[in-house]
Amino acid sequence: MEIRHFRAEDAQELSEVIARTMRTCNVKDYGEELIELCIAGKTPEKLIECSNWMHIYVLCDGEMIVGTGSIGPYWGSTTESSLFTIFVLPEYQGRGLGRLIVETLEQDEFFLRAERIEIPASLTAVDFYKRMGYDYKNGSSEPDEDHNIKMEKFRKA
Repeated sequence: MEIRHFRAEDAQELSEVIARTMRTCNVKDYGEELIELCIAGKTPEKLIECSNWMHIYVLCDGEMIVGTGSIGPYWGSTTESSLFTIFVLPEYQGRGLGRLIVETLEQDEFFLRAERIEIPASLTAVDFYKRMGYDYKNGSSEPDEDHNIKMEKFRKA
């Protein structure tokens, strides 16, 4: 397994990895209609566009992309960052690869400069993020308007 930075030529395959993972794992918490809306925002073109302002990593098993995670600034802040789009293909889950992705993101410059890191967590991933040391933002476990749970971690200086 290798984690590396996203390249534009990864966009189609990465979009497919995200879509398959969401349709398999997240559909039980969100239903098909909402999942398809979310997938529509993860097109190859959108991923390339996002790579202009966030750092996207891909996890590869040989030449095949099996997972991903991203980190970027929180609404332009220099003291806060956000984790985004963390997925591992269903058949690769349960092997510690999600943890490996988050640990990689937590070594990125956007993480290291931040005092606070936020995650717009899917309902499906809340327990995973809790195990990674993230907690509910402002103590609220209620989904926001995008159906995500806001979670956060504070870095000690």
